[in-house]
Amino acid sequence: MSWQTYVDSNLVGTGKISRAAILGQQGGVWAASSGYNLAADEQAFLTKVHANPESAQANGIRAAGEKYMCIRADDRSVYGKKGSSGIIVVKTKQGILVAEYVDPTQPGEATKIVEELADYLIGVGF
Repeated sequence: MSWQTYVDSNLVGTGKISRAAILGQQGGVWAASSGYNLAADEQAFLTKVHANPESAQANGIRAAGEKYMCIRADDRSVYGKKGSSGIIVVKTKQGILVAEYVDPTQPGEATKIVEELADYLIGVGF
């Protein structure tokens, strides 16, 4: 399966994720939903945030021009919120899943989708 299929079917295709991307841990966008453009500095931050989760807690999370308040950050998962919208950034063995959701999707619904895809990818070596 291509990386784009994971974004289109397993994330955005669920109807719970509004925009998503998969980044390589070494940099670069492997796949992204249509119109979801992460600036180079945003990509750099998102690929390094798990090594220094305190940076997200102190500065928030920026993606596609939006800034989210960090509500949780550790060496695997970083969650952010902005009003009734949010962002989930999860590290796998080789990639970084970035997914945004909007109202009426609840944070737990979106988190479950992204974390389960991350578990699957980790299980198959990615």
